[in-house]
Amino acid sequence: MKIATAAYPLDYLTSWAQYEDKIAKWVRGAAAEGAQLAVFPEYGAMELATLDGRDVAADLEKSLFSVSDRLADADILHQRLAAEHGMHILAASGSAATATRPVNRARFFAPKGDVGVQDKQIMTRFERDVWGVVGGGPLQIFDTEIGKIGVLICYDSEFPLLGRALSQCDVILVPSCTEALSGYWRVRIGAMARALENQCVTIMSSLVGEAAWSEAVDVTTGTGGVFGPPDVGFPPTGVMAQGEINSPGWTYAEVDLDKIAQVRADGRVLGRLHWEEQDGRDNVAPIVSLH
Repeated sequence: MKIATAAYPLDYLTSWAQYEDKIAKWVRGAAAEGAQLAVFPEYGAMELATLDGRDVAADLEKSLFSVSDRLADADILHQRLAAEHGMHILAASGSAATATRPVNRARFFAPKGDVGVQDKQIMTRFERDVWGVVGGGPLQIFDTEIGKIGVLICYDSEFPLLGRALSQCDVILVPSCTEALSGYWRVRIGAMARALENQCVTIMSSLVGEAAWSEAVDVTTGTGGVFGPPDVGFPPTGVMAQGEINSPGWTYAEVDLDKIAQVRADGRVLGRLHWEEQDGRDNVAPIVSLH
């Protein structure tokens, strides 16, 4: 299958129609290239807060609930576009209000109308200490016509045990939002590590550019990337495709599920199969004094 992963810039929106036109144009562009899966980044939905004006968009607390109020309408749009183009779409994540505090929620749309929801598990320092965003519902695996798909939102990709929970996935989506190049590389290294240990494909999308109207996503750095295990059937670097840093647009790659099955069954190494051999060896190691 062909996948499209986004380096997505935020806009200051003046109408709902402008948002509809923007998302439709992006999806239409991916569909024109034959993409069966399109992946938008973390917190791309924050531009929806601008529809309530600059004061709301600039206010950390108000922006969370502004976006939450519009997610249902955004979901209707993405569901329609998925059906129209026969495409699976991971919508850009955004804040979703709960009984306590908002969570960071991504939604996954299948072309026949089904919708999956995945919340971020572990919050960054900014999310937990400043913004008050909390971890949401558990990890899930979506069984689709294009394989078993999981989602690790940004920081989640840096935790091996979360990746291991998705070991049955053929593809793990990693929507991200990172301020600096160092943050981009932390998530990218995490995505590549999850592809290595699970012998699967990971797909990273990024928020890019400046949004001076927001304190939360004012500067973002990144690009799209597709990674696999550096083993049989995959590039020796593990890099299947990568975009240009901070250049908005889609990055495309071909993903062959048969190659994933092949490397899992008969790769030069079988890390996914041998994972359990860590059990009993993963206690805190003693300190041995050498002089």
